[in-house]
Amino acid sequence: MKKKIIIITGDPNSINSELIYKCWKKIDNRLKKKIYLISNNNLLKKQFKILKYKIKTVEVKNLNECSNNKNLKILNRNLKFTNPFKVSLASGIKFVQSSLNLGHELGLKKEVMGIINCPIDKKFLNKSNFGVTEYLASKCSIKEENQAMLIMNEKLAVCPLTTHINLENVSKKINKFLIINKIKTIDLWFKRKIRKRPKIVILGLNPHNAELNKNSKENKIITPAVKILKKLKVNIRGPIPADTIFINEYKKYDVIVGMYHDQVLAPFKALYKFNAINLTAGLKYLRVSPDHGVAIDIIKKNKSNVTSLLKCIKTINKFGK
Repeated sequence: MKKKIIIITGDPNSINSELIYKCWKKIDNRLKKKIYLISNNNLLKKQFKILKYKIKTVEVKNLNECSNNKNLKILNRNLKFTNPFKVSLASGIKFVQSSLNLGHELGLKKEVMGIINCPIDKKFLNKSNFGVTEYLASKCSIKEENQAMLIMNEKLAVCPLTTHINLENVSKKINKFLIINKIKTIDLWFKRKIRKRPKIVILGLNPHNAELNKNSKENKIITPAVKILKKLKVNIRGPIPADTIFINEYKKYDVIVGMYHDQVLAPFKALYKFNAINLTAGLKYLRVSPDHGVAIDIIKKNKSNVTSLLKCIKTINKFGK
């Protein structure tokens, strides 16, 4: 049996159907046969019709059906809607969470290489400061410190130590336990999947590392954590100041770990644009997603960039179990 790739079409009020269509036109038939979508068949059909896309879908009940079919194979989830691009919040919450739950269940199966979720507005997860990374980690019963969000491509990966929390809460969240476990998770993922001992650098929290003030987070927490990780044979350096790392020195490392979301994601995206994916290390299966949002401002404008979704499929096909 050929192993399958699961794509969760995600947010209904988005460019996701456009991404799916453009992606389908670019991948070969061997890949198409492996891919099963978790979505609502009626929604996709109506969105494709509005977008004037000619593409066939087939509804299936399980991963054994239509395994040689090159059309879009849909594992259907219920969804009530009137306007296919303006699904209500109540309906969207049920649909998105039902889709993610099925994706999680399938991800645990041996015949599944991994899962991809297309962009999802966090409001459909119905919990403050909670993204798909956290949602699937909770489904896997994986604690926060034992999973890591990696934004990555072939050249570099970045990881925010804290993810979807307000900036004012970052300092309270940082501790040695969190740093050590997150970086151990990243180190292990690279060794298992990429077969390499990654070069990791960790950034400080404060400007210029707070000039290594005795009472700073850098001096009291980050530096001691790095010393422990070095004793555990992790190839790590830091903390180093965040303001200069992305000028040129980033090229020396495989992974840059920052203290908060935008400290590493903003410069990474400035460098690589859509040439990246979002990957969660530490889950019970391989999970990736495009490294961009739902882009409601360009719905129906045929302006979406499919690069990141294509990279997601290639990543699952390369590293999937």
